[in-house]
Amino acid sequence: MGRCDIGTLAAPADHYPWVFEGAACGPGRGGDGGVVTLDADTQITDLRLNDHACLTFGESEELLDLTAAYIRDGLAAGLRVVWLSEEPQGALIELSRRGIAVDSTAATGRVEIAACQDGLLAGQNFAVEHAMGWLRAQMALTESEGYSGLRVALDMSWALRPISGIEQLPMFEEEIAAALSGTRASVLCQYDRDRFDPVTLASVSAYHTRSVAAATYHYDPLLRICRQYAPPGIRLAGQIDRTAEDSLALALAEAIRVDGDITVNMVELSFIDLLCARMIIDAARSVAPARKVVLYCNSTVAARFVLLGATGIPGVSLVTVHDR
Repeated sequence: MGRCDIGTLAAPADHYPWVFEGAACGPGRGGDGGVVTLDADTQITDLRLNDHACLTFGESEELLDLTAAYIRDGLAAGLRVVWLSEEPQGALIELSRRGIAVDSTAATGRVEIAACQDGLLAGQNFAVEHAMGWLRAQMALTESEGYSGLRVALDMSWALRPISGIEQLPMFEEEIAAALSGTRASVLCQYDRDRFDPVTLASVSAYHTRSVAAATYHYDPLLRICRQYAPPGIRLAGQIDRTAEDSLALALAEAIRVDGDITVNMVELSFIDLLCARMIIDAARSVAPARKVVLYCNSTVAARFVLLGATGIPGVSLVTVHDR
């Protein structure tokens, strides 16, 4: 990503008390004060046909958010979409929660969400020939049904199970890359960076044309602030206090700059101090009345926003999510 000037916001920077001077975004990780940076080789919204992309994620919310955006954009482009997920029923629920109408599209066959073993595995065995046969069948079905292209998302967590043939995983990734050449199909392979060892991740990375991650405004052992893609907004996980106020300021300013409603996802946030909570409330107050702001929280964080009067602000919704 290139540098982004906070001065391009709809109103002058001094209209937003949380916007600080000199903020910029570019490759790398920030959150140390001064310049705050973003971390993403490729945005999920930039993927195109023929891409063989590798998505690494660290939290379930990150996986669901990026996959939802990948599916949403595919449907908007008239493509057929298939997602092999560890938990297909939960995936369906999450897509609906994020505003993607999967029921109607699933009924027509335009969206298919299935378990990994239904496509890639034969019992407790993995074989490249079997998995590639499934992928080629999906490509052929997409063409025969008249769709303009295909998007496939593959949750690779099945490779962590005690199954035979797992040593063929790099070969599988190589075969995917070859099969996509000259087609109107793309594949998003999803790897949990905390569960897969670095050697495995390195062995498959060379076969991907794109590396995808969430745009990250702040990352350290206690806190992660990322862009959220579906629905648009920002996502916070961990614990946040005034030491991360510059990172939060940039994230909020970027969210406000984009048209439409804004979601601040704090489901994975265990603590927020008063300063940061007030920054979020001030940002919510500043947006145009026609735009809605949804504060999506667990019960602990929601209590702080209730105390600060968030529920009385026009256009602001406080949604409490209990343990799932």
